[in-house]
Amino acid sequence: MAQELLKIENLHAWYGESHILHGVNLTVNEGEVVTLLGRNGAGRTTTMRAIMGLTGTRKGSINISGQESIKLAPHKIARLGVGVGYCPEERGIFASLSAEENLMLPPTIAPGGMPMDEIYGMFPNLKERASSPGTRLSGGEQQMLAVARILRTGARLLLLDEISEGLAPVIVQKLAEMILTLKAKGYTIVLVEQNFRFAAPLADRFYVMEHGTIVKQFAKGELTQNMGMLQEYLGV
Repeated sequence: MAQELLKIENLHAWYGESHILHGVNLTVNEGEVVTLLGRNGAGRTTTMRAIMGLTGTRKGSINISGQESIKLAPHKIARLGVGVGYCPEERGIFASLSAEENLMLPPTIAPGGMPMDEIYGMFPNLKERASSPGTRLSGGEQQMLAVARILRTGARLLLLDEISEGLAPVIVQKLAEMILTLKAKGYTIVLVEQNFRFAAPLADRFYVMEHGTIVKQFAKGELTQNMGMLQEYLGV
């Protein structure tokens, strides 16, 4: 049996008075790639932020590597189990630092952070642009840097929010190859994606969100039979 790294039960989350998540239930097993699908506003990013403790009030259960995290601060959540890394949609690159300085910045949150030579082997663009300021990097290079920075921390459970958004097809293809490489290395990945064509070949399982709750889940082998439902929910 695959080990559960993440188990969410009856999760509710708020931003101030706004009740965004309404009883989310999902599991992610070690070594899986799981994708959260849904329209903008469905609650996918809020689910990621709630896992990391970055929303307002949270109620329910978020179990990471066998430890309840619902009452923990974000810096403690990041260090649970195999380490949890979150790559937000806005990337958070430090513009005044070079690409390499951005990579040297993160703290170690779990043993086994990816060494720089391995990072540069996976992202040759970053090696070429190592001394370039963050603001001089292309959107695709910034996205690679944001993911690479998480890998430096040692985190093995990766939460990646819309990493393909707005990027050229050639860069999107490189990111897809990166995810498959990381999966082969035993990383566990949760993707929030609007780009269904990007996510479909990568994911082992899919969760569909609508109005802050999970409305459907299915495995990769059931993708074809669920295309009608996805058309309805996503317009794909």
